[in-house]
Amino acid sequence: MDVARSLAAGRPSGDVPELDGALLIAEIRSLEDRKSALSARQARLSVAFDLLQRREQADAGMPAAELGSGVGAQIALARRESPAKGGRLLGLAKALVTEMPHTLAALETGQLNEWRATLLVKETACLSAADRAAVDEELAPDAGTFDGAGDRKIIAAARAAAYRRDPRSVTQRASHAATERHVSLRPAPDTMCYLTALLPVAQGVAVYAGLTRHADTLRGSGDPRTRGQLMADALVERTTGKAGGISGIEIQLVMTDRTLFQGDTEPARLPGYGIVTAGWARDMLTNPGKDPAGSGATRLDAVPGAAGQHAAGTGTRSRDGTGEATVDSRGDSSGDKPMNIWLRRLYTAPGTGDLTAMDSRARLFPPGLRRFLTARDDTCRTPYCDAPIRHFDHIIPWHHNGTTTRNNGAGLCEACNHTKELPGWSSRPRPGPRHTLDVTTPTGHTYHSTAPPPPGTPVRQQELDQAVIRSRNHRPERRQAAIRLRARAKNRLAA
Repeated sequence: MDVARSLAAGRPSGDVPELDGALLIAEIRSLEDRKSALSARQARLSVAFDLLQRREQADAGMPAAELGSGVGAQIALARRESPAKGGRLLGLAKALVTEMPHTLAALETGQLNEWRATLLVKETACLSAADRAAVDEELAPDAGTFDGAGDRKIIAAARAAAYRRDPRSVTQRASHAATERHVSLRPAPDTMCYLTALLPVAQGVAVYAGLTRHADTLRGSGDPRTRGQLMADALVERTTGKAGGISGIEIQLVMTDRTLFQGDTEPARLPGYGIVTAGWARDMLTNPGKDPAGSGATRLDAVPGAAGQHAAGTGTRSRDGTGEATVDSRGDSSGDKPMNIWLRRLYTAPGTGDLTAMDSRARLFPPGLRRFLTARDDTCRTPYCDAPIRHFDHIIPWHHNGTTTRNNGAGLCEACNHTKELPGWSSRPRPGPRHTLDVTTPTGHTYHSTAPPPPGTPVRQQELDQAVIRSRNHRPERRQAAIRLRARAKNRLAA
C-alpha cells in the first residue's frame, strides 16, 4: 500500500499543461520500469512465502508429498488472480529466483517485463535446473540481449538455446505435448464465443485444409456466404451431425420476466458465457426451433429471473410479487419438429435480488438445489476464480454440523473445493443483501465473495451491496452508504 501511495503521489493530477510530451513519455517509461521491479519483488516474496509455508506444514506433520498445498491459491488471492494462475505465478517465481538469476536481474532493472520473463521460463521448462541456468547465462537478458526484441524473437532464442543444451528433452517435450490436446470454449463479444482446439500440427493443418477446401467448393458454386462463414458452419455441422448445428444439450438462460414478456432491455445471463442482449435471449425463447443468427435449430434450458410478472404458460403469480422462471426446451432440433418449453420459477427477494429456494435435510444437494446454486453463483465462488462449477459444497462442512441449504451451499470448481479442505482454510456464510461468504486462509487473511446480481437487480442496489460487503459491521456501513448515495444523487440533481 505504501508503494502504491508513493507512486500515486508522483503522478500528475488532472490537466497539467506545464508538462510537455517528452516528460509524459519519460514518466510512462519510468512507471513501466517500476512495474517490472515490483514484479521481481513479488517473485522473491512468493518464494519466501512458499518456503515458510512448507516449513510450517512440515512442523504440523503434513506428509512430504503434500507440502506446499494451497500456497499458490493464497498467492492468487493476494494478487487478485484465479487459483490456477496463482500456481503458475508461483512456478514462475521459483524458476526466476532459484534458477534464472540473469532473467530476474533484467526484470528488476526493467529490461524485461513480467510477460517476457514468463516466456523465457516457459521455453526452458523441460530442462534440468543446471541446463536452465546455463541457458539463462547464455542469453543474459540483463546484458541487453533482448533490447528491442519482440515476443517471437525471445521465444525463438530461448528455444534454440534449450535445444542446443538438451535436444532429447526438447524432443520429448514435443512428443508429450500431443497428450495435452484439448478443446476449450471462452466468451467473445456480441453473443459469440471462441471454440479453440489445441492439436498436433499435422492434425490441425489437416482440419483447416479440409474446411478450406469445403468452403472454396461452395463459394465456387455460388454460395453467398463468406469463406469464414462457410468454414465455421461446416465445422459445426460436421461436429454435431446437424445442418443447423445444436442437438442434445441444455442451455440455462437467466433473465427477468420483463425482458421475456414486456420487451424490456435488461440483459440476460448465460451460465458459462456471461451477459447476452435482451433481444437475443427473447429470440432464443420465442423462436426455439431457429437460432437467432439464422444458422439453424437449437435447444435450451432457460431460467428467466422475474420481478412481479406471470410465469409463461402457467398464469400463476408469485406470492411476494417476485419470481424467476426456468424454460426447458426438449426434443428434436432438426427444425421441422416443434420443441416443448417449460418454465421453472425461482424467487428473488424484492430490492436485493437475492435468490431464495427450498432447503433440504439431505447430505448431498438434491438436483433442484444444485440447479438453484448454479443459477445463483454462475461460476466458482472462490474470489477471482471464474472456472465452471463442478462441485456443490457445504460452506460450513457437513461434519461440522453444516446444513444442506441454499445459504450454506456454494458452487465451486474442483481445485478450489480441494483447496478449501486443506488445514488452516475455512469458509463461512456472511449476512448481506445477496448471498455472501468469507474465505479465510492459513495466514488469517479473509476474502469476500458475493453472488453475482441476477438480471433485474437495480444498479443502485448493486452499488449499495458492495458498500455493505466491505465492512463486517454491515448495518452501520449500509446506513452510511445509503446516506452517501442519497447525497450523491442530490448533488447530481442540483448540478
